[in-house]
Amino acid sequence: MLRHAIAPFRRYTKASHDVVRHPRLGSDAKVLLLHVQGLPEDQAGQALSEHARNLGITGRAYQKAKKQLTENGFVHERRRQVGRGHWATDQLCSNVPLTAEQARRVLDGLVVAPAPQPSTRERTVGQPGIRAVGGSLPVEEEREKNYPHPPSEAEPESEAEPGRDSTPAPELNVTERLLLSLRHATPQLHLGVREARGLAELAAEWIRRGITTTDLRRALTSELPPEGVRSAVGFLRHRLVQKLPEPPAPTDARPAAPSRVRELVPCAGPGEDHVFRAVGDETHCAPCRQEEARASWAAQAAAYAQQPPRIPWRERVASLAANPAETA
Repeated sequence: MLRHAIAPFRRYTKASHDVVRHPRLGSDAKVLLLHVQGLPEDQAGQALSEHARNLGITGRAYQKAKKQLTENGFVHERRRQVGRGHWATDQLCSNVPLTAEQARRVLDGLVVAPAPQPSTRERTVGQPGIRAVGGSLPVEEEREKNYPHPPSEAEPESEAEPGRDSTPAPELNVTERLLLSLRHATPQLHLGVREARGLAELAAEWIRRGITTTDLRRALTSELPPEGVRSAVGFLRHRLVQKLPEPPAPTDARPAAPSRVRELVPCAGPGEDHVFRAVGDETHCAPCRQEEARASWAAQAAAYAQQPPRIPWRERVASLAANPAETA
């Protein structure tokens, strides 16, 4: 059993948890990214495929790893014309997700500082024709002290605001988790814990107005600007405010008036005296009405039976033809 492990004091690479624990990066993609991150300056001109070949990642394995890094904002490529019909491909590999706009600014030689990131130094694109593969720490920084317990992403509040309930509403917890999960839909909407907490109240108003979390996520992640999102906090705040749906129409909360119970009335039918609850203006109860109806049908049947038999029409026509005087 391994009891003691001595960390190296030099020739090591600092690995960000954003890379090591990324749920959508495979092992090949993580190894390739960490390998490139630890390269010195004199090896930054090699293509990403050459570094993958040195690690034994070739063919479909390399294409899959590169696709994962590209889709999640760790690798960006740009083709440019260098003159006389020749083209060059610039590759940018970063240890934190970058948007398309941030990558373009880096490739143009500007300095950007996406948050969070483990280093305060930024790499920029070198001379034309040199591939910027890396985004790693310089060699002289390898001797910096390693801290076994890095600070958490958000420090707890020291004390609650006076006059404010410390227990958040249930919808605030739901919307805060939803806002933090937007980074999985697109790296452009990467939020910190404090940033998501500051936007949770605006998002909770959508929930209070009857919008489901699925529809809220779709409203925040669809139709992103083609030039990329420069500020995830500003973009989400603007969309939450500008696209806030109308409140539901007020409903009549007054309870319905209870139906009036009719009083018992005496039945006018034969037999013993009894009462019933009338629905309309009837004077007989249901059994008496049924009995009256049966008696009426019986009387009609008896009257019909006492009528003389009817002569068929053929016999009547023959009788009139034989005795014309009867028609006069």
